[in-house]
Amino acid sequence: MKENNPPVIGGETTIELIAGRHPNGELVVEKILVNPQPEENSFQLLKSPLFVRGVARTDVIQLKKGTQGQFNIVKHGGNLCVRVFSKQDFNSPQIEAIEQALTSELEKLGGDLDIKEARALVYSIHVSCGFNVIEGILNDILSSQPDLAWLYGNVYDPDSGEPLDWWQPILAPE
Repeated sequence: MKENNPPVIGGETTIELIAGRHPNGELVVEKILVNPQPEENSFQLLKSPLFVRGVARTDVIQLKKGTQGQFNIVKHGGNLCVRVFSKQDFNSPQIEAIEQALTSELEKLGGDLDIKEARALVYSIHVSCGFNVIEGILNDILSSQPDLAWLYGNVYDPDSGEPLDWWQPILAPE
């Protein structure tokens, strides 16, 4: 069951979050579409990000004071961030057909295509759909394409690789 989303307070805006470091040491930042929330420096994500790890659409974050683009997660909204990367452009006929099939199947489960770039797609889909179901769709559609790969953006700790388990309270029986 999807949780209630926090109310829109100040309308849509964008903020910059740190997505990592470039090999030359420079910070990589990503502009994220958000709704400001009542608590100071708090925002609800309106789309799952392409590069920022650990968050997805409807999560509420709070920017860390005195930092550029660093944040804490205040509340998980229940969505998984699924990223699909391609060596070929998604506008090429063969790859576009795969994108359309994947989008169609994920939309049947209530998922959304948040970002479509030349070589990347980002989907948000509620965790209650089930990891096995989501992974089955992704693997069925993408497994025959060696130039395509998918991964979760908010399921594993980027340093340890361990599951974050934020979904356990969401999926726990009431």
